[in-house]
Amino acid sequence: MMKPALTGLLALVLFGCVPKDAKLASPPASVPVSTPPASVPAEAAPEKAAAPVVDLTPVPFETARANFVRDTSARFGIPAAEIEATLAKANFLDSVVAAMSRPAERVKPWHEYRPMFITQARIDGGRAFLAKNRAALEKVQAETGVPAEVIVAIIGVETSYGGNTGRYSVLDALYTLAFRYPRSGDPAKLEREVRRELFFRDELAQLFALGREERLDITALKGSYAGAMGMGQFMPSSYRQFAVDGDGDGRRDLFNSLDDVFASVANYFVKKGGWVAGGPIAVPATLAEGREPFNPEDWRPEHSLESLAARGYSAQQPVPAGATATPVSLEGSAGPQYWLGFRNYYAITRYNISKMYAMAVFQLSEAIAGRELPPA
Repeated sequence: MMKPALTGLLALVLFGCVPKDAKLASPPASVPVSTPPASVPAEAAPEKAAAPVVDLTPVPFETARANFVRDTSARFGIPAAEIEATLAKANFLDSVVAAMSRPAERVKPWHEYRPMFITQARIDGGRAFLAKNRAALEKVQAETGVPAEVIVAIIGVETSYGGNTGRYSVLDALYTLAFRYPRSGDPAKLEREVRRELFFRDELAQLFALGREERLDITALKGSYAGAMGMGQFMPSSYRQFAVDGDGDGRRDLFNSLDDVFASVANYFVKKGGWVAGGPIAVPATLAEGREPFNPEDWRPEHSLESLAARGYSAQQPVPAGATATPVSLEGSAGPQYWLGFRNYYAITRYNISKMYAMAVFQLSEAIAGRELPPA
């Protein structure tokens, strides 16, 4: 949450928990499972939204840094001297620039993407994690309507159940990307690169606010190379907006409190994604012979079942009357696969804006719950 996106991704596209390019990095009892590389691509195009005009005029580092200190101090009521003292401890990390500069990978088809996230080790790890924390997870499920296995699946995909929460200094990573976001030299990419840098500059400011609110030493925090933190990989802005004090100790601790982590992941789905308690996530579908797949620009569940039927789609499992959905096409090992994704599928894409990420989380949750998966 580059996830939920990041991400978080991101937020960068508004990514949710983790910014999109950083998984993306999408990075607390550890279960030994393999972790996909941090550069796993989210194939989705960002959802369209009006973006404010951004000034592309270069700003010297010293000026940008001074403006940041002034603006962050005014915005969050933090003494400028305190911000200066913390920034004096921050370092530019070439490894972060290199990671963010990596060329985009080939978009993997579903039958190659799924095995990176859904393995027997990850399924077994998820079942063990759920069994160990069943009482706490079921409490959150009862309060929010988000199934325990979905919360576990997000944590499994993001950090292998807490086994890989990231090794970078969050302060250093965000400081690097806030002031030295890599430039390709391509004029066509300049606007996006400037927007990305400004996004990370805002996340750095949010980190200062988060540290004060949650009494965190931000110089000691570790996370992904994009600044995502904790078992659920929340960016600072998502941490501030969606984290919940699940154990009632007066703090929202996504590093050490499982109760806080579970409640926060569920809250993210409810507040940002509009999770519907008891609602379906996705069901397999067929597309009538001779009909062309319908590929919307994003995965908002805006299409009635009647309108989808007119396009040739038929759900292969019972779905609630009056439900709306989005069609999802995947490249399976035996040919095209078709699904209908509902509001809760869309909620998962708020964590990471990728139809395959959302499907991987959904299918991992199904496997953790003991339900049979279709072939990849």
